Amino acid sequence: MTPKNHTWKFARVSGFDQVVLESGSDLLALDQLDQKLWVALSCPTTGVEFDTRTLALIDSDNDGQIRVPEILAAIKWAAARLKTPDSLLNSSDTLPLEAINDTNEEGAQLLASAKQILANLGKTEATAISVADSADTTKIFAQTRFNGDGIITPATTTDDELQTIIKAVCDNIGTTTDRSGEQGINQEQLDQFFNELQDYSDWWKNAEEADIARLPLAEKSEAAATIITKIRAKVEDYFTRCRMAAFDNRATAALNRNAEEYEALASQSLSANGSEIADFPLAQIAADKPLPLLEGINPAWAEAISQLHTEVIEPLFGPGKHELNAAEWRDIVEKFQAYETWLHEKKGAAVETLGLPRIRELLSSDTHARLITLIAEDKALESEMNAIDAVERLARYHRDLYPLLNNFVSFRDFYSPTGKAIFQAGTLYLDGRSCDLCVLVDDAAKHATLATLSKAYLAYCQCTRKGSNEKITIAAAFTGGDSDQLIVGRNGIFYDRKGQDWDATITKIIENPISIRQAILAPYKRFGRMINDQIEKMASARDKAAADKAAANISTTQKIDTGKPPTPFDIGKFVGIFAAVALAIGALGTVLVSIFSGFAALAWWQMPLAILGILTLISGASVILAWLKLRQRNLGRILDANGWAVNARVKINIPFGASLTGTAKLPAHAQRRMSDPYKSSNTGAWIWIILLITLAVGGAYYYTKLKTDTAQPNAAAASTTQTTDSIQ
Repeated sequence: MTPKNHTWKFARVSGFDQVVLESGSDLLALDQLDQKLWVALSCPTTGVEFDTRTLALIDSDNDGQIRVPEILAAIKWAAARLKTPDSLLNSSDTLPLEAINDTNEEGAQLLASAKQILANLGKTEATAISVADSADTTKIFAQTRFNGDGIITPATTTDDELQTIIKAVCDNIGTTTDRSGEQGINQEQLDQFFNELQDYSDWWKNAEEADIARLPLAEKSEAAATIITKIRAKVEDYFTRCRMAAFDNRATAALNRNAEEYEALASQSLSANGSEIADFPLAQIAADKPLPLLEGINPAWAEAISQLHTEVIEPLFGPGKHELNAAEWRDIVEKFQAYETWLHEKKGAAVETLGLPRIRELLSSDTHARLITLIAEDKALESEMNAIDAVERLARYHRDLYPLLNNFVSFRDFYSPTGKAIFQAGTLYLDGRSCDLCVLVDDAAKHATLATLSKAYLAYCQCTRKGSNEKITIAAAFTGGDSDQLIVGRNGIFYDRKGQDWDATITKIIENPISIRQAILAPYKRFGRMINDQIEKMASARDKAAADKAAANISTTQKIDTGKPPTPFDIGKFVGIFAAVALAIGALGTVLVSIFSGFAALAWWQMPLAILGILTLISGASVILAWLKLRQRNLGRILDANGWAVNARVKINIPFGASLTGTAKLPAHAQRRMSDPYKSSNTGAWIWIILLITLAVGGAYYYTKLKTDTAQPNAAAASTTQTTDSIQ
């Protein structure tokens, strides 16, 4: 028993407290730990990298979610069957037999079952049992007649008759998989089989005891009824037409179809089955004319009438019957009306293929009772065989329970530098980065609704595998680098936890800050993009203006008198424009000269502070905003969108976030060749830089001289004015 006042240990990881589970007593005391301190309160059984069979065993209500009470129940169950709960911390794939607590009846039975499993597998000398050993029920029960699941197979008995009946139940009712892996039957399927036998026999008995009209042609009645159903509408159409001809002889020609319709057929290639004339009358129409059975029949219906004659009319009226009148047809229909009613009431159709004699033979035998006894014998071993199931459960809990707790009660595996959490689906490689925080997603649009609140930069990718129809969707968190090249449509490679590679394509992006480095450079990149856009717009406008002017000049030239001399070049106007440009560049150069002069006048220790101040002025707001958002990144919202119930603020702070995304770096001790044969030449750029500097300096000189020259006349005028005032 664990003391009520258990002493807990907590670790401060990524900004919040997580309980440390380091002993069996910690596990047993989890029912005392306030659930507000559990990192998660629920997790799904799908979409996680964990043994699905173990999760199914823990999920006692089979609702697809693992909750706190089920976790506590699993711990309690496993601890009661182990000598010490500390064994659970080993997370070993093999369960030592000596670790099983055999001091109580359940433990003793479980130990005996574990030894029996090993014996069945030919491992009588083994001292430990693995999960694979305990889960291989096909081998465990391969040599046993009874295994306690209430399912019997043909191999359960050596009686040939019972084996035949078991196979008949499998073929006609269905099968259930036995613990041995073979297909067999249970009590419900056996009872259903014999109920079907009884229903079929009673259905036939009802016909046998009733008027013979229910079976007008005995065992041939069903085939005859099928023929009558097939041709009934056409025969009744024939007799109705004959009655119409008797009613008014003028209708006879029309009822037999017009000559024009036959003429239309004359130009066609008619088929052997006469399908083109299937809608024509069954035979020539005349007042109250009987239906001929041997000749004069519409070719499309000749075969059906022949079957009617052979299978129905001759058996009922005797041989030599060559025609059928309307009264005789009504008599046939009435005879089979009762039969059709009986046929529609059929029961026991599932066993009909056995035949009535065999069915009645089985009902009169004791096979049902013998099979019930066989199932009871198998069921009697249920408790012993359930202990074998308990061995598998204990082996799985011994291996998997502690890792699950470290992904549920705490997120130790997520924050461990060497491990991976069960919700991490794999690693995405894209844009020179590897993203370790990738989760499986069923519906990206639905997931994004809640995941937006995580404040993380998420890229949703659809992943496919070549040569397979498999498709998955992941949400990958980018926590390092920048977002400049992350756009919808970019491709990468996703490696799942099994090492399988998938082609990944970005389909949706949730934009948030990625790193402080990105925030520092963001203003400069925006300024650069703005200048680039403006230059492109100006170049485009100038190009368009030049094209328009050229077109206008061509048009004007065509209209100008060729004898008139061209307009001379206005050198004064050009000089004025150049002077204006020089003044503008000079003003800019003066500003730059003033800035550099002021910077040069600073003390050496003030220079770095000035540079830092300028950088802070430019990037400060962007960095502060990014810093605030990066501190708010919360894994909980990403997992909540996947069906988890995350109870804590699972932060992804800046240092930890940097570890979740790796950027491309040269390996240690790598050697780099600096000579790039395809390196772009900077000669042109340097020419432009020198030219701009020259213009700036020249403009500054021209601008300064202009100000000086302007100031001197003004000063002389002011001096003359003062002298005049003094004389006066």
